[in-house]
Amino acid sequence: MAPPTSQRTPLRRISHGSLFALSRSGAYPDAPHGLGFIEPAMSEFVDEAESLQVNLETMKNLSDSLATFNESFASWLYVMQMNSLTTDWSQAPTNASFVLAKERAERNAIAALEAAKAAKAAQYAREAEKAAAAAADKTTMTAVSEMETTFVGNTTTNVSGPSTKVVKKKVAKPKLTAREKKERSMEIEKVILSLPLEFRGNDPTSYPPSVQNLRRNMESVIEGMMDAKKGLKILDLVKVPDLPQARVNKCLIALVNRKIVRKDNSTGTLLYHWQGAN
Repeated sequence: MAPPTSQRTPLRRISHGSLFALSRSGAYPDAPHGLGFIEPAMSEFVDEAESLQVNLETMKNLSDSLATFNESFASWLYVMQMNSLTTDWSQAPTNASFVLAKERAERNAIAALEAAKAAKAAQYAREAEKAAAAAADKTTMTAVSEMETTFVGNTTTNVSGPSTKVVKKKVAKPKLTAREKKERSMEIEKVILSLPLEFRGNDPTSYPPSVQNLRRNMESVIEGMMDAKKGLKILDLVKVPDLPQARVNKCLIALVNRKIVRKDNSTGTLLYHWQGAN
């Protein structure tokens, strides 16, 4: 029995564009014989291959440079992140810094308010001193005028008719009866009890002398407001040195806050009107 023949790929026909056909073609009579025509093609192919190799090496160098840069930049970013997590920035603001800034602003505001109050109290004290000095001068001038009037009335002169100069006398405050005094005392006590605790210094054993003086000042202010038939100014209630202007202002502020006294500035002058306790 004959052995089986192996399958073989059939030979292809040489295409018309093959190198052999080109070498034998009549269209190229100057073509080199045999494989000699391959030499210029292979030279050109070698030059292009070398150019490709140079370009590939350049791209490899560029890739290596980019890889080195990426690695270095990633390392730098990692170091910066670790540094931010492990380093304490002492000058960076924290929650405590904001709390301290708020407290500092509050202290500055309180200091400015106290300075304004002190300046206002000093101004009131100066005005009270001026008012007291003016009142003293007025009293002296009134006494001198009364003495001159008495001297003129008791002296006979050639001028016909008596002197026409009239001196106004200070009208004395009418005295209150026992019942009126009791009713006024009860009303004053009712007003005092409606005021803040610092004005209720009625127990000498439990309140310092300053509070006792403040209660007496408040009673004097209340009595002055109750005796007034119309609005009063602050200077009308000042009695130096027992009742300075700053203390009168403090008492009036407490009375206005409780709506016992009403402020009126419609005439251009600040006046206080008594309304009484509700």
